[in-house]
Amino acid sequence: MTSAHDAVVQYPGGLRARFRWAGSGREAEVFALSEAGGILTDLGELVSSEPSALCRAELRADGPVGSWTVRFASPIFDEPAGIAWDTAGLLVVAYGFLTYGLEARIGTLRWSHRSGTPILAVFGSPRLDHVLIQAEIETFAIDASGDVVWRVAHSDVVTEAQLVGGQLILTSYRGDRVALDARTGRPSD
Repeated sequence: MTSAHDAVVQYPGGLRARFRWAGSGREAEVFALSEAGGILTDLGELVSSEPSALCRAELRADGPVGSWTVRFASPIFDEPAGIAWDTAGLLVVAYGFLTYGLEARIGTLRWSHRSGTPILAVFGSPRLDHVLIQAEIETFAIDASGDVVWRVAHSDVVTEAQLVGGQLILTSYRGDRVALDARTGRPSD
């Protein structure tokens, strides 16, 4: 079992987020330090009808409009990660196999997207009309409404991803590198 971990992230626009997460069977430890006040939403049932048996995470956000808390579940131990998508007004959070598009001001779920493999990273840029979701064997581009703009499947497990100069640079388990155009998902030259 893995004990609870914490991380604090300051996003643009005055949004401060505290993530707390732990391994399976540690739900009480994750939620023991929940802060009072604001809206509390538990999205664990999007993953399982019994989320308390899974790994759990909690996101507490404080911003100019108020505070809110969202709880997540995952069948694998994972560190939640998020990016602020200013133009869409979303905080996009990846945890386990799911990515969540949350209204940054109030924490309401706008959309969720499930991958067949664990999510490695989430990327955004003001130059893109979508966010990039990198899972172990596929890459998704998702727009503000939660629709998949494009998707690329990979023949090997992706172990590392970076967004550099409009290209998504992927490194596979075998050590191969591929560059995708972040706008279209097509291989870059």
